[in-house]
Amino acid sequence: MIAEKPTPILEITGVRFKKIVTDNNLLNANVTVLAKPLTPEEAIGTPGRRDFPIIIGKERILEATFLNAKGHAFTDAAREFVGTLAEVIDLALTSNQTRAIYVATLNAVLSHLGLVKATVHCKDEDPEICGAEIARHILDLHGKVVVGLIGLNPAIGDHLVRVFGADHILISDLYRDNIGRRRFGVEVWDGASQTADLVEKSDVVLMTGTTLQNGTFDDIWAAIKAKGKHGIVYGVTAAGVCALTGIERICPCGRES
Repeated sequence: MIAEKPTPILEITGVRFKKIVTDNNLLNANVTVLAKPLTPEEAIGTPGRRDFPIIIGKERILEATFLNAKGHAFTDAAREFVGTLAEVIDLALTSNQTRAIYVATLNAVLSHLGLVKATVHCKDEDPEICGAEIARHILDLHGKVVVGLIGLNPAIGDHLVRVFGADHILISDLYRDNIGRRRFGVEVWDGASQTADLVEKSDVVLMTGTTLQNGTFDDIWAAIKAKGKHGIVYGVTAAGVCALTGIERICPCGRES
């Protein structure tokens, strides 16, 4: 018998999100959701490190504004969107664009309702502080384990290597220019074909919330659970999804709306 595939995480949150919106009489309210891509400077300021994907032009942050709250989501397919919450909930989540609009909007609305914090990306030197705090957090809770990093955030990768050593860190990424290169003494694996191997060889898997909008989250999370690994999602993108599902998220320097 072929096992049924688990319900996609965004479908699960979509049902819960619609109930929250309905219960708060917002579904058909005359409200506007404005989603727009931010420039690198608007999104992340001017950090000393210049190798973040958003700075080198591979990703953008999509910002959704709902009443007095903002929500961010990383994406490689940002576009503007104006509409009601009902229209967002009805989006077909079959492309990077629509998934980014949904996730950013979810973050903004849950922030407005006080159901989630840290939905706006940190700026300037905060990413460096974030990387150091994440590395310390994992060390404090799990000891000197093998950590798999899915999605190369350079500040996080650098600090993980400083704390655990290059021989205890595995990294995978989808950006072609990173694959096969050594970063911080660690060869970057192909996220499209080697992530399952990374999960197998890791004790703790730290994965970017960007996997939610690029459609890879469900398979990665299923592998983490099947192998009995400890999974953590990092960053602002996953704020709302993690709040609605109880999945562990870490975002030390994320900002409030």
